[in-house]
Amino acid sequence: MYVDTNELFLYRKFEQQTLFDNITGIINNYENINYEEIKKIIYPCTNELIEFGMCCGFEGNLWHCFLTYLLVNNENSYSRSLEIGGSVTGTITRLALNDFRIFKQLFDFDLTLIDKVLGLDCLCFVSDFSNPDSSKALMDTDIIQAFRELTYNLRHSSDPQVFCRHTSDFYRQHGVGKFAMYKAFKVCPGGQSADIIPIANTGNIYLDDLVGYELQKKELIKNTEDFINGYKANNVLLYGDSGTGKSSSIKAILNEYSSRGLRMIEVYKHQFGYLQEIIQQVRNRNYKFIIYMDDLSFEDYETEYKYLKAIIEGGLEMHPGNVLLYATSNRRHLIREKWSDKDDRDDDLHTNDTVQEKLSLAARFGLSILYISPNKKEFNNIVRVLAQKNNIALPEEELFLEANKWEMRHGGLSGRTAQHFITYLKTKL
Repeated sequence: MYVDTNELFLYRKFEQQTLFDNITGIINNYENINYEEIKKIIYPCTNELIEFGMCCGFEGNLWHCFLTYLLVNNENSYSRSLEIGGSVTGTITRLALNDFRIFKQLFDFDLTLIDKVLGLDCLCFVSDFSNPDSSKALMDTDIIQAFRELTYNLRHSSDPQVFCRHTSDFYRQHGVGKFAMYKAFKVCPGGQSADIIPIANTGNIYLDDLVGYELQKKELIKNTEDFINGYKANNVLLYGDSGTGKSSSIKAILNEYSSRGLRMIEVYKHQFGYLQEIIQQVRNRNYKFIIYMDDLSFEDYETEYKYLKAIIEGGLEMHPGNVLLYATSNRRHLIREKWSDKDDRDDDLHTNDTVQEKLSLAARFGLSILYISPNKKEFNNIVRVLAQKNNIALPEEELFLEANKWEMRHGGLSGRTAQHFITYLKTKL
């Protein structure tokens, strides 16, 4: 069988293009290439396929998983149109069907046939691979399950039309590319532009894991629910004492709503010059994006906040409805203020203007949520709940006594201190 991948119209420029070309080259030429020459190619390809499969949490037929990955990860005019609009008509559908015909041929080819013809014991390992770390897949849990179902359906597709239908259904439901496979991202500057790259491991914290702060969580949930459901929602500033769960609340929000299309992009203040470009990259995607800024504050000499002010409100371009900004800070007023700002003897002729300039950034977050340190009773309750969750069986009186000793030596009353204490107890008991 000869599969001419040069006839692909839409599905090109894969991230793993070299591996794809090498394996399809083996499929097309294994009967004609010198035995020693093909061994120089086939074993490195097998190694690369296994390493890639282990990293992604693939199991079973790694070749089929790899092909599915290429389809799910390839952003083109067909896949993006299905993600955004749900349907495609016209010439583009004919071009896509041609490509799916070629991919179906690759799915239908049994790699173990190459082993049999060449007398090797190589590709049989990727045809039925048992992955001991399949639970550690880099993709989001919901997506890896959908991915496995798609791989199964493509393997059993009776013809290119059925193959096309299964792939298209995936695009409609989950989208395409990195935003389909991952829920969290960071920004990697690349010269004059910014690349949005996935964050593989974000932790498994959920809102139920955060003890206390029920009113704060309720406000955050309401705003996020409105955003997810397509209603008007506010940019959010979580501010207050350190160690009270501000950052954890936002991470938990992501885990709670990622299955409903929520994605999060972490941006540091030295990257604020890229904010407009980041928004342009995501504005037409069929996801809801939160741009997350942790521990946000500015010294009076730092001017990056001006980029942020223009993005939130003030620029001519309309803010896209699928993007919000969530920030955490220990400061209510994000830009450092000095007494000299209010001093009439300062060199600034219009001191009130200086003050207003510094207050205006925080004011542009439509929803501000205060997190304050717990009192002794609330702290003990956090310790008690965390101890129960971690199966620590100490008498309550002894537990609280040890917790209070710990907090006096390790940062005072806060949820973070309580968590550190429980971690210490787990290693001790």
